[in-house]
Amino acid sequence: MVELPTPNTDVPDDKESMKVLQSTTLEDEESSVYDRKAAILNNALQEVGMGRYQWGLFVVTGFGYLADNLWPVVTSLILPAVVAEFNFNPPFLKLGQNIGLLVGAAFWGVGADFWGRKISFNITLLLIGVFAIAGGGSPDYVTLSALTAVWSIGVGGNLPVDSAIFLEFVPMSHQYLLTVLSIWWAFGQLIGSLIAWPLIGNFSCSPSSVCTRQSNSGWRYFLFATGSLMVIFWGIRFFVFTLYESPKYLMGKGRDDDALDVIHKVAAYNGTTSSLVIDKLREVREGEKRSEAAGVSMGVGDAVGTVQMHLQNLGVDTSHVKSLFATRTRVYSTSLLIILWALIGLAFPLYNAFVTYYLATRGAEFGDGSTYITYRNQVILSAISVPGALLAGYTVDLPLIGRRGTLSISTLLTGTFILLSTTARNSSALLGWNCAYGFTSNVMYGVLYAVTPESFLTKDRGTGLALCACANRIFGVMSPIIALYADLTTSVPIFIAGAIFLVSGVLALLLPYETRGKATL
Repeated sequence: MVELPTPNTDVPDDKESMKVLQSTTLEDEESSVYDRKAAILNNALQEVGMGRYQWGLFVVTGFGYLADNLWPVVTSLILPAVVAEFNFNPPFLKLGQNIGLLVGAAFWGVGADFWGRKISFNITLLLIGVFAIAGGGSPDYVTLSALTAVWSIGVGGNLPVDSAIFLEFVPMSHQYLLTVLSIWWAFGQLIGSLIAWPLIGNFSCSPSSVCTRQSNSGWRYFLFATGSLMVIFWGIRFFVFTLYESPKYLMGKGRDDDALDVIHKVAAYNGTTSSLVIDKLREVREGEKRSEAAGVSMGVGDAVGTVQMHLQNLGVDTSHVKSLFATRTRVYSTSLLIILWALIGLAFPLYNAFVTYYLATRGAEFGDGSTYITYRNQVILSAISVPGALLAGYTVDLPLIGRRGTLSISTLLTGTFILLSTTARNSSALLGWNCAYGFTSNVMYGVLYAVTPESFLTKDRGTGLALCACANRIFGVMSPIIALYADLTTSVPIFIAGAIFLVSGVLALLLPYETRGKATL
């Protein structure tokens, strides 16, 4: 695999560079015990370097990114054929999908902070594949909608888990690759479009004929093919690649010996060594014990601490949520990220989930709305999005621009191109504006998928990502509800989506943390 160039990523291996890495963290506050241990592990990962294990992780976590975008595209691509066969209101299928995505984001994301990353990582793709293949045999739209909701539970868990896993193993000098990882997200749309083109394009009933199962089998073949692809990806994850539990997650659970063991296993896999010994972590742990003996305890005696204590007695651990809002800066950062994810969660599916249908109706007005042209355009849109991840990976490490600048600029451009698409007077112009939108939106998502996990502590990262993903999915559920009462053949959804993206672009500049060049804790 060819490593992409990036500015300012060469980090020497001497002790002075380790001190620099330890000092460049997100928090300006006095380092806690957790912070000091995280800095030690960051230094160890930097010493191990970017090797075979991390590049393998780039591929297998990329499968999750691919699935995260593929399956919303799948439901969008099968929508015209399914509606023709079952004769139902289209937004109901999208509603079932978004409910499943919401449940999956909450369950797998929060669960990753309780039972670890490995369990979620090893289940989600299998869940998607099995129920998608079953969906291909659906006798009616109710069954299909139900199975769509179930496989979407698996889809919803990929982003919170996979982004956390990759970030927690990659050295700080290569943290920009978390942005480049979104290239798999673009591949998801491209692969879905390429598979759908010959299957749905050639095995769908014509608009002028009565649509039966025998004459409309293309969408079923499509689900069989994409579901099987997920099973293959799961097999590679489960049988070929060995995932170690995140060392920072283990450290956050007090399992320092296990965290040390993982560091040395990764080093051995990469053909190198690590100088990390357990005494370094124990020294910090001894300091923690002395603080506890002196009566230092967070939250004891205040109202929040009392409520948390009672909830924990009932088996409910609220510590991860509380930590996300522990300081004024974290309250601001977490809240703003949740708002951004919510707004984009409404705008993106409102427009993009119905883009195939929209292109078909616009093309029909211009005299070229055939199934072939519709899916040809979808493939073009998907292909043009792929380079966006590469551009995002480069610009996020540029001085003055960084994560915030790239996120803001790409989001503003996304909204602008969506609004400009309403000026199209022929199908070529419409396709051109949508290509521009597809490119900038992939830059936007690449940065958003990186800056969000980078802004949370490892011990709370799964919960933080789950909250953002849940906000995204909750507002995603609203998009098909809006579609039930709006005329999708007009430009109204486009104006709404474009305006939301413009607002989100301004909000991105207000994020308090610029994570460029800083090691995550």
